[in-house]
Amino acid sequence: MKQNKELINKIGKYRWVIVSLLLFSTTINYLDRQVISYLKEFFCSPVSTGGFGWTNTDFAFITSFFTGFYAGMTIIAGWAIDKIGTKLGLAISLIIWSIFGMLNALAGSVIGIHIAIRSLFGVGEAGNFPASIKTVAEWFPKRERALATGIFNSGSNLGAMIAALFVPWCMVMFGDQLGWKMAFVITGAIGFIWLIFWFWLYESPKKQKRLKEAEYKYIHSDDEDTPQYSTNDGDKAKVSWGKLFNFRQTWAFFVGKFMTDGIWWFYLFWLPDYLKKQFGMTKSEVMWPTFIVYGIAIFGSVFGGSIPMLMMRKGMAVYKARMTSMLLIAIVPLSVLFTQYFGNVAVFGGNASTLAIMVICLGAAAHQAWSANLFTTVSDMFPKKAVGSVVGIGTMAGGIGGVLVQLLAGRLTDTFSSTPKVAYGIMFIICALSYLLAWTLMKLLVPKHKLVNI
Repeated sequence: MKQNKELINKIGKYRWVIVSLLLFSTTINYLDRQVISYLKEFFCSPVSTGGFGWTNTDFAFITSFFTGFYAGMTIIAGWAIDKIGTKLGLAISLIIWSIFGMLNALAGSVIGIHIAIRSLFGVGEAGNFPASIKTVAEWFPKRERALATGIFNSGSNLGAMIAALFVPWCMVMFGDQLGWKMAFVITGAIGFIWLIFWFWLYESPKKQKRLKEAEYKYIHSDDEDTPQYSTNDGDKAKVSWGKLFNFRQTWAFFVGKFMTDGIWWFYLFWLPDYLKKQFGMTKSEVMWPTFIVYGIAIFGSVFGGSIPMLMMRKGMAVYKARMTSMLLIAIVPLSVLFTQYFGNVAVFGGNASTLAIMVICLGAAAHQAWSANLFTTVSDMFPKKAVGSVVGIGTMAGGIGGVLVQLLAGRLTDTFSSTPKVAYGIMFIICALSYLLAWTLMKLLVPKHKLVNI
């Protein structure tokens, strides 16, 4: 233990400062996007009671437009970040989404205005993951990338947890008519505080003066050609993202994201509605169950990122360790098939929702573990100069899947408005089976590890 500590001190650990910055940017990213899901009850309540009178389908259209623009822009954002670098790329992205997040407060009840602002909000949010994955590829050796990704990706859960408590508090504190506006304004403003730390602490490894030479060499220790330590900026990487579609590895990541990202969008935007309709919870009662679900998902993200690292330490090859881990993780979401059955079973003399929430916790944790490893397959197979572009392509695919899942959820909940168990039963079947199907298709596309030569 003492030797390991001495080795860590000798190498340095500034790369973990960088992943902490990514953790907080992702937290803010998901906090801002999650606000609207906790306002759904207000937006969809009758005008006579002070609400907006929207239908479930109206709400689904707004979240789908956001997801669609988010999806469409990720491919452009990834390409742009490969061109201009992660420091400026992530900063611009955050400024855009923070501004339009705050502007949501001015939209009123007009659906069209919400759609327009929410779409531009999605344009800004599109840059976070391409920039973050590219940063991890630049700052971590392959053996640590899944863990680093799992850590920053857990920010998606932290953001959702904060939103679960903050937005209902806002509605109680300021009242419905002002509370929904304050929720958008306050959460949007937080991003500008993060921006100060980003410009203060972040530079690329080649330019970062706080980085020790030993840590620089460690970061590049499993590159095919380890670069010499330098403080020069180096050449700008140029990759045509159009060429990336020629590789099966790109399509494997595309399929993995398309098949599974929509499940997480469903958990984010529809879990509060599910708890209210199936178990009759009020908006204040929804806070803690959703908080717990996203909290458990944090452990899934970090633990899931550590699984392939443990396998690699025992001598397993990188790709085999990654795909084996993802297969084990893909089995866990089958537990949500029992959601509707468990929803009728009370335990410990408590609410019948307890067991249902427990299996949803497993599903959410499994998704985050899956996501941490799925993202890392890109840096396993592609050179660093192409990582942002490939992640953008895959995130676009995930967004398309997210649009389809949300439209389906909206249509089902309107069609089966008197029997929500039917609507959500169908949705949870999709949530359960998507990961195994995605893993199978990915394995068929890339049966063995092969580095892409661009």
